[in-house]
Amino acid sequence: MDSLNILMENYQAFEETRIKDRFFKHADLLKILDKLKANSAFNLKEAGLSTNGLSINLITWGKGPKRVFLWSQMHGDEATATMSIADLLNFLSQPGQFRQIHDLLAEKCTLYILPMVNPDGAEVFNRRNAMDIDINRDVHRQQSPEGKILRYLRDEIKPHFGFNLHDQSTLWSAGNTGNPATISLLAPAYDEVLSINSTREQAMKVIAIMNSAIQTSIADKIGRFNDEYEPRAFGDNFQAAGTSTILIEAGGFHNDPEKQYIRKVYFKAILSGLISIADESYHKAKTKDYFSIPENKKLHFHILLRNCKLQRNNIQYIVDIGLTAEEKINEDLRSVKYTYLVTELGDLSHYYGYEEFNCDFFTLTETKKIKIDEPADLILHDGTNILLTIENGVLTNGNIE
Repeated sequence: MDSLNILMENYQAFEETRIKDRFFKHADLLKILDKLKANSAFNLKEAGLSTNGLSINLITWGKGPKRVFLWSQMHGDEATATMSIADLLNFLSQPGQFRQIHDLLAEKCTLYILPMVNPDGAEVFNRRNAMDIDINRDVHRQQSPEGKILRYLRDEIKPHFGFNLHDQSTLWSAGNTGNPATISLLAPAYDEVLSINSTREQAMKVIAIMNSAIQTSIADKIGRFNDEYEPRAFGDNFQAAGTSTILIEAGGFHNDPEKQYIRKVYFKAILSGLISIADESYHKAKTKDYFSIPENKKLHFHILLRNCKLQRNNIQYIVDIGLTAEEKINEDLRSVKYTYLVTELGDLSHYYGYEEFNCDFFTLTETKKIKIDEPADLILHDGTNILLTIENGVLTNGNIE
């Protein structure tokens, strides 16, 4: 993996600079895909249309016998993997000094890439499609055109491996490490008893390789996603159909609200997995290394105020206060507003915050009475120095992203 680490040090050589945040649209993606048309190594075709008539595009690259299907942004507000795929396409177009990796993939694999399954959702930064259907719960009923396209392509391609690419809440933690789950990985179950056959075992082994590769970038910030069987989901059903399916979820990383560092780690995860498939090194991996990845736990808040002194009915007591930043898309559809809600209050000594304040050393003033599931109104200060001001849930003072 030394060459992969060197590649990451030269990431700017193939990073798609036209995408700088999570709010890019279908038209933005088409501009990126247009430049591939002049490159004979790529085959682009319209796989179908979304509910609102936007094109869903399939990219084929490589000439190898191992068929790998990658699909992203099934949920319109889960855009990190699509950014990573844009970078991957640049790498496959112009590998520079890393031609050895490029040629290995081209010789051993054929990649089928669906970079934006839900363009209608992406337009308005919404999880669901224009029919208000969660596409990832439509594998059987096939009511959404997007779900029909995705299932048809799997049945047509019959991929050996599948990469199911998503984002998850930034509140997930990598077990009890105290770190957020910046990346979570999973070989989805194909039945309720979580059986392991050769198909799922192969996915586990690839994930073990991926985990090892990205530990150098986000040490102890990797979680194992919940493997509860979801009979309506594509990943679970693709696993059952014989495609070794690998779920990747982008979570949170400190001071990276637009996930621009996470996109690089996500890219590294994808590429390390592809390399292990191409050179078959995943066969040497151990499933115990997969199970050694700590399970996701929801132990994080965006802001955690510890040891706060409150008073009710002349009774003074000490509590911890957990604040969660709720996202809402702005009218421009290219930015979000954050509202900090009080989501927990009490003993949070076994929880963590992206930002933590110990109120033993500061004074907490309630501008309005703190209430669970309500926007926060508070000031945190030490005399004349204000550290944090939140008004009706809006952060107006404080170096927090």
